[in-house]
Amino acid sequence: MPLVDLSGGDQLAVVARRIDAWIARERSPEGTFGLVAAERQEVTDRTASHRWYLRFKGDEKDAITVWLTLRQRTLHHEAQFMPAPEAHRAEVLAYLMRRNAELYGMAFCLGPEDAVYLVGRVPAALVDDDELDRIAGSSIVYVDDHYPTAMTLGHPSIYRRRPRRS
Repeated sequence: MPLVDLSGGDQLAVVARRIDAWIARERSPEGTFGLVAAERQEVTDRTASHRWYLRFKGDEKDAITVWLTLRQRTLHHEAQFMPAPEAHRAEVLAYLMRRNAELYGMAFCLGPEDAVYLVGRVPAALVDDDELDRIAGSSIVYVDDHYPTAMTLGHPSIYRRRPRRS
């Protein structure tokens, strides 16, 4: 797909339609990421025009929730990773900060109530199927790869690692 010139107000609508089309393909039987739910919200906030809530099936974490927020010049994406660590907080945060060096286009950060999120942003003009595939795939892989260790450290009384599937 060609790049989108975002100088006009209608151009964000082009990007929003691309995201909607990608979601429709992912919800079809041919979808590759296990998208189980999607909802689009119109946003009245000055900083954003559209927001999508996506829910994917995970392996280590049952559901991986990703929000896409289309802003004037960027697509912000964030995945809810884990609640605030109840134990070994410094070790959990050190583990996640070290993992940041290995991630492409995303980083772990603290959000509301010290919950941990995986966040990133890309120029809105670059949003196409390949970029949306990268965002979805990276979100799923990074959560599934790092969730067990982070939860084992941060919530040892409630989290038990799942046996590996064959």
